[in-house]
Amino acid sequence: MSAIKLHMLKPSVNNMTVRVFLRAAKLEFTEDDAWGKTRSGDFLARNPAHLTPMIEASDLPRGVVWESCAIMQYLCNKHDLHHFYHKTPALRAMVDSAMFYIIGTLYPYVARATYPALGFPQYAGEVGASEADAHTKTTAQKAATTALAEPLDVFHKFYMDGKPFIGGHEPSIADIRLAATLEFLAVIDYALPAWAKQFMSAMEAKLGAAYAEPAGDVRGYIAHMKSQKPH
Repeated sequence: MSAIKLHMLKPSVNNMTVRVFLRAAKLEFTEDDAWGKTRSGDFLARNPAHLTPMIEASDLPRGVVWESCAIMQYLCNKHDLHHFYHKTPALRAMVDSAMFYIIGTLYPYVARATYPALGFPQYAGEVGASEADAHTKTTAQKAATTALAEPLDVFHKFYMDGKPFIGGHEPSIADIRLAATLEFLAVIDYALPAWAKQFMSAMEAKLGAAYAEPAGDVRGYIAHMKSQKPH
C-alpha cells in the first residue's frame, strides 16, 4: 500500500498544486477522485472542513492534512526535499511569504474573477454568492480581474527579482502553487504579462510530465467550460 493517499478534484488548481508536487518529488502515492464524496459521512469524519486536496499519512496526528501549501511543507520537511523548500531559514521565509501572499491576496482575486466562468460556487460573503443582481456581480468580477495586476507585479519584482523562479534557479513549492493558480486565468482569457507566460513555460519545461499531466486535467476542464459559452 502506498504511504500517501491523495484525495483530489481534477479540475481544481488547488488540487493541481499537490498533484504536480507529488509527481515532481517522485514520492510514492495513490490518488482518489473525491468528486461527489467530500460531503459523505466517511469523508467528513476525517475532514470536517470537507476540503481537497487532502492526504492521508499514518504519522499525522489526525491521520490527514488538507490545504495545498501545508501538504507540500509537511512532505518537504518529512522527506528532506530542500531543493523544493530551502533549508536556510531566510530563504525558506521567502518561499513561505510567497505562498501566504498567493493564498491570502492573489488567489481570492483569481477566485472572484474566474469562478463564475468555471461554474464553481463562490465563497460565503462574496458578491457572487449573494442575492445581488447580475450587473453588480459582473462589476465585482471585473474589479477582481483588474486588481490581479498588482499582486502579479509583486511576484515579478519582489519575489523573483530577476530570477526565473521564486526559488531561484530551480522551482520551489511556492512556484508550483503560483503556476497552478495562474492556470485558471485562461478561462477568462486574461492577458498575462510576458514574464508570467515565460514563467509558466519554464515551470512546465523544468517539471515535464509531472506538471503537464495535472495541468492537462485543469486545461481540459477550462476548454470544456469555454465551449459551453454562448457565441
